[in-house]
Amino acid sequence: MQGAEGFQPALAKLVAVLERLGIRFHLTGGIASVAYGEPRLTQDIDVVLDPSRVIEVEEELLAGLVANDFFFDEAMARRAISSRRMIQLLDVEQAIKLDLYVRCLIPGELDRSVETELFPGMIVPVVARTDAALSKLIWIRHGSHRSRRDLRGILAGASAEEASVIHAMAREMGLEPLLRQVIDESDELDL
Repeated sequence: MQGAEGFQPALAKLVAVLERLGIRFHLTGGIASVAYGEPRLTQDIDVVLDPSRVIEVEEELLAGLVANDFFFDEAMARRAISSRRMIQLLDVEQAIKLDLYVRCLIPGELDRSVETELFPGMIVPVVARTDAALSKLIWIRHGSHRSRRDLRGILAGASAEEASVIHAMAREMGLEPLLRQVIDESDELDL
């Protein structure tokens, strides 16, 4: 695990490939949590890709990844693209794992991305705070303990309007009881 700044070289290579091919994307996961004020170490880079565009430029995308020293299983990547799942990459040069999600977890999330200067001079789209919170709720429902603390950090910096949207969308998705439970938890151990 490392701080987000260690991911800059791998991310710069990936962003160049995606932008050249016109693939809309945004960062999510641990790096998004860092961008929204929850400092922590992370194991990888999580990127949501526009599935329609990925399907259109599949050959060029895979060739671009290979040309930039990303290692992956080609057959598995093709299956992931066709079934709109995750492609796992390894940046051979940096020994960094990247997870490319060929699907949107939250409907319309790529339309709400926020341009963020994640590193000095590197502006990239990051999942909107509201969608990051909802994504964390979904991962919590699937057993992610780390997402619990991330969610509280994301919510701590939310405006009143963002918090209202998060609660409303969580209610629509049947996740509001879980949201309230996570909000009420403490990050400190009771000894």
